[in-house]
Amino acid sequence: MTPRSTAHATFSIERTYDAAPERVFAAWADPAAKSRWFGGPDDGETEYELDFRVGGRERSRGGTPDGTVYTYDAVYRDIAPNERIVYTYEMYMGEARISVSVTTVELAPEAAGTRLTFTEHGVFLDGLDSPALREEGTGHLLDALGADLRGEKPAGW
Repeated sequence: MTPRSTAHATFSIERTYDAAPERVFAAWADPAAKSRWFGGPDDGETEYELDFRVGGRERSRGGTPDGTVYTYDAVYRDIAPNERIVYTYEMYMGEARISVSVTTVELAPEAAGTRLTFTEHGVFLDGLDSPALREEGTGHLLDALGADLRGEKPAGW
């Protein structure tokens, strides 16, 4: 039998974007916009769907060069347009659930742009993922969002 373990962690990441909160919010809410920055570089994505509403789901499934398939399965719990997004999500590696998280994305006007605060509370399961790896990956995604908002292709994409 596989040994079971849990690691609990909370992390917050802040980014400031040179775009209005409405534009940053739209980058999360519009399926075409989100797929530009959320999928990752040539990740072999086979499936992506976004139903951006309270109770709606977001699902992304894609593979790595070694054939490992990762699935992100989220449910939106609270949406305050241009201010806040709250969702829960599970991550899978193949058929194994590797984490369960609650995430809040907060948007606030700052100068001529937006301050985004991303906070995740997660439980990482059975040593298959770690808080440090998740925080690093999330930072890359938020950087990719910034590049997209500037009209650039994210680095490494």
